[in-house]
Amino acid sequence: MEYLEIKGQKPLEGTVKISGAKNSALPNMAAVILTDEPVVLENVPYLLDMFTMKHLLEHIGVEINEESEGKFSFMFREVNSLEAPYELVSKMRASILVLGAMLTRFRYAKVALPGGCSIGTRPVDLHLSALEKMGARITVEHGYIIAHAPNGLKGAYIKFPKITVTGTENIIMAAVLAEGETVIENPAKEPEVVDLVHMLKKMGADIKGEGTEKIVIKGVKKLSGTSHSIIPDRIEAGTFAVISALSGGRIVIDNYPFEYLEFVHRTLEKIGVSVIPLGKRQALIKKEEKLKPISIETKEYPYFPTDLQAQFMTMLSTVEGLSVITENIFENRFMHVPELKRLGADIKIDGKKAYIRGVKKLSGAQVKATDLRASAAMVIAGLTAEGTTRIYDIYHLDRGYENIDIKLKSLGAEVHRGFEEQ
Repeated sequence: MEYLEIKGQKPLEGTVKISGAKNSALPNMAAVILTDEPVVLENVPYLLDMFTMKHLLEHIGVEINEESEGKFSFMFREVNSLEAPYELVSKMRASILVLGAMLTRFRYAKVALPGGCSIGTRPVDLHLSALEKMGARITVEHGYIIAHAPNGLKGAYIKFPKITVTGTENIIMAAVLAEGETVIENPAKEPEVVDLVHMLKKMGADIKGEGTEKIVIKGVKKLSGTSHSIIPDRIEAGTFAVISALSGGRIVIDNYPFEYLEFVHRTLEKIGVSVIPLGKRQALIKKEEKLKPISIETKEYPYFPTDLQAQFMTMLSTVEGLSVITENIFENRFMHVPELKRLGADIKIDGKKAYIRGVKKLSGAQVKATDLRASAAMVIAGLTAEGTTRIYDIYHLDRGYENIDIKLKSLGAEVHRGFEEQ
């Protein structure tokens, strides 16, 4: 079993560069299915999820070549399979993103019901009901979604009853080659959705309203190839902002996406943490001598992201006073709480709320990463705790944080990746 061992309370200093956004790279990679011309993506992070998507696209029939570090070319030459098999989809929930693209281009898709982090039910019924409105015939058999559109997809009016990021992305990709106009009301406004639209527009898609309450897509006959650079990862940036604040503010964060973190910055200011721009894409994070407790509610973009909830909870666990975090997105996203308590945190859960009473210090212990963002919380806890922390199940960490142990070592952290026989 692989683990990450961290000796805490080491002084951190230097410059760290934020990688490309996982949640942008995945849908943009899926979008290469929509064209028979070459697509080049730059700033692609080296993550487990990227390689899972790469294997899935190669299985479908996409030829992929690495041209240089973080730069990949994609060419869909011929269809090998219109099935996304369970052994790939079970590793990563975002595999569902190939559904809309395959269905609109080839009028058929068979996709295993997705897996990924165990942070609560994230049903794909919103994807499926929207595709049915566009004329698809869909059945679920033996754990697979089987979708037919023998006459092609047709434009439709779709109002999502609940905001869904992958649902919005799937329907945008389905609509770009559908016949007629598709209107999506209550879409996700995340920067990663907007980035996908920017790439699709470069390919010749007719889309208006991305980042607003209504997206309008007029289907076109064909999309062309393009080159596109993936946006910086705002969640990795927010994670390093917390690490920098807790380590005394001597870390310069490069490739920092200020424009995607405005609400997070306001939250940091209330706690007593300042984000200081050093240039267009560089930030220094500093904290006041005494941090303040706060109440935080997770909500869809542009508000506080659920993907930073665990990291902020770790920071608040040593802030004197009572902080409250309300998790409104996923019902199972407090699984890191028992692990933080093993390190000495004082946290109580009541439904959607976590009550964090700050303790003087955390103490190193053996813990496990229960999901992707919880793994980052364990890293933050290990860096700030007294003594040694060993984190198990770190494959979660490798799904979303590129070379985080190497980045931390470059800042002076004492981090060791090891393997333990079970």
